[in-house]
Amino acid sequence: MADKQAIVVKSLGLTKIFKDFWNRPKARAVNDIDFEVREGEVLGLLGPNGSGKSTTVKMMLGLLYPSAGSLSVFGRSPKAVEIKKNIGYLPEDSYLYKHLTAMETLDFFGSLFNLSKKERLQRSEQLLDMVGLSHVRRRPVGEFSKGMARRIGLAQAMINDPDFLILDEPTSGLDPIGCKEVKDLIMLLKKRGKTVLITSHLLSDVEDICDRAIILYGGKIRAEGSLNTLLLDTDASRITMPLLKPEVTAKVIKILRENLEGENFTIDHPRRTLEDFFLGVIDQAKADSVETSGVTSGGQIASFLNEEDEKSSAVLESLLDNKETEIASESEIKVEKAKEAKKAEKLKVEAENVKIEELTAEKTVNIKKADPVDKPESNVSEADEKLKDLLGSK
Repeated sequence: MADKQAIVVKSLGLTKIFKDFWNRPKARAVNDIDFEVREGEVLGLLGPNGSGKSTTVKMMLGLLYPSAGSLSVFGRSPKAVEIKKNIGYLPEDSYLYKHLTAMETLDFFGSLFNLSKKERLQRSEQLLDMVGLSHVRRRPVGEFSKGMARRIGLAQAMINDPDFLILDEPTSGLDPIGCKEVKDLIMLLKKRGKTVLITSHLLSDVEDICDRAIILYGGKIRAEGSLNTLLLDTDASRITMPLLKPEVTAKVIKILRENLEGENFTIDHPRRTLEDFFLGVIDQAKADSVETSGVTSGGQIASFLNEEDEKSSAVLESLLDNKETEIASESEIKVEKAKEAKKAEKLKVEAENVKIEELTAEKTVNIKKADPVDKPESNVSEADEKLKDLLGSK
């Protein structure tokens, strides 16, 4: 399957050397590394401080240029502006404009990707609900705690619905609930075929969500592979079963001792992780309707990040647009017909007024020309009759 996956990032002999003021080599941060990031996978880039993780990420983003070797993202140079719209980035420290509110922050970053005002508003509302900050949407982000700033930073990284998401310490500063929500989100993005690269010192988080891991030390790759391969201990066996009765346990121990020929072994109960236990306690508190003034759990996944919801929304919006167009067309037709009827009525009135003026003038002329001997009343009477008929019909 890995061979069939498209390559999102490809590195060959990647090297980065930092130099001092006199152009002398000062530090070899990344030292001749080869690696690939494949489409639809979650990759963990691990290593202690100073191992070259952040430098490698910055070269992927085009913020630093390699000293040697080659690096491509979506088959292009990281410096290409065209690929930026397909990348989402959450830095280790969220750099936000402190005077902007949460809504204004997401609206600003959405405008950088030329999203329409309507789309920016919809996505901002959905993302704030998703990261549990919808109730503080009007607060300046400068007043946010570190965990809240981390949440708004995560929302900012996804405003453009990127195909490749780079998350530098995504769970830093988050409470266990926030950590769980971030991990669930990453798994959803993976199902949608998104590619995610994570750098983190919280190895338990990496173990929960990553398909593969690359471990750096001294600028070189010291280990690489799938987590199943790297973590599998083939020199030991584990059997998990329901709780056994004491007599059955004694029989099992006897059989093991007879067959292991003096090898040490242990039998104990499975142990939950502290994270699982913590989340269980919180879920029970929520079920008991316990109130809190702290950060609430995130809401539904933003619909534009969910492929099925996005398709349904697009279809619904299209139907609504068509209906609005039909209603608008019918309204326009009615208005045009009313205008035409009014215009015809106006022309009719004007024609009748002209006719009245003509008859009045004719009557006046007849009176002036008439000879008393010739009975002028007959001519005047005829004009009066015509005028009377016209006024009567009107």
